[in-house]
Amino acid sequence: MEYRRIIPCLDVKNGRLVKGINFVNLQDVGDPAENGAAYSDAGADELVFLDITASVEDRPTMLAAVRRTVERISIPLTVGGGIRSVEDIQALFDVGVSKVSINTAAVRRPELVQEAAEKFGSDRITVAIDTRQASSLPSGFEVVVRGGTEGAGLDAVEWARRVEQLGAGAILPTSMDTDGKQTGYDIPMTRAIADAVRVPVIASGGAGTLEHLKEAVVDGHADAVLVASIAHFGTFTIRQMKEYLAAQGIPVRL
Repeated sequence: MEYRRIIPCLDVKNGRLVKGINFVNLQDVGDPAENGAAYSDAGADELVFLDITASVEDRPTMLAAVRRTVERISIPLTVGGGIRSVEDIQALFDVGVSKVSINTAAVRRPELVQEAAEKFGSDRITVAIDTRQASSLPSGFEVVVRGGTEGAGLDAVEWARRVEQLGAGAILPTSMDTDGKQTGYDIPMTRAIADAVRVPVIASGGAGTLEHLKEAVVDGHADAVLVASIAHFGTFTIRQMKEYLAAQGIPVRL
């Protein structure tokens, strides 16, 4: 049985949990370790911790905040932001992280994905792909990097295929166009990537209702859904999300 996973996302800036819209207008919503512990206790399947300004500020991930979060949870934690080398990945695994998510560094030096997969195993390496609509590219979606501040000129679907070949064990595509708006995931983009690869795809960016979670799985062909605003602001509990999906015939771990 392939369960569909609910994964709260902790966007972290300066050691604090934040949430924005279209990657900007960030507001403080608490402590990542405390929130992570609450989600872990509430039945979340995994957590993603993204140090969202690390790449823009050209610095490594804040290990202290990561360590505090790891110590408070009992579920797998994926960490991304500021990872530029195999050594950076090793440092995260040393503090108890389960998986890493590579984004900008993978675009800058694709060999990093292969090196990391060979050293640590594909199942521990996720490649995050931030996208925006771009009619000039074959799929209609362009890869953006450095926290959404810079277009990479890469077709998002082609890039997803390439990182899978390099050894990525999962792909986390986030639509910059829908991020934080709570109007629904970018289903065409999510489906295009999910249909192009064989590894799990985690839908991200825009969940606002329970129906959006179902759409990501049924229409977007996602294996898991990342949630932020609807979880952080108390719109729905993890239990409510899972019970809704179960009622729709979607297998979840209750």
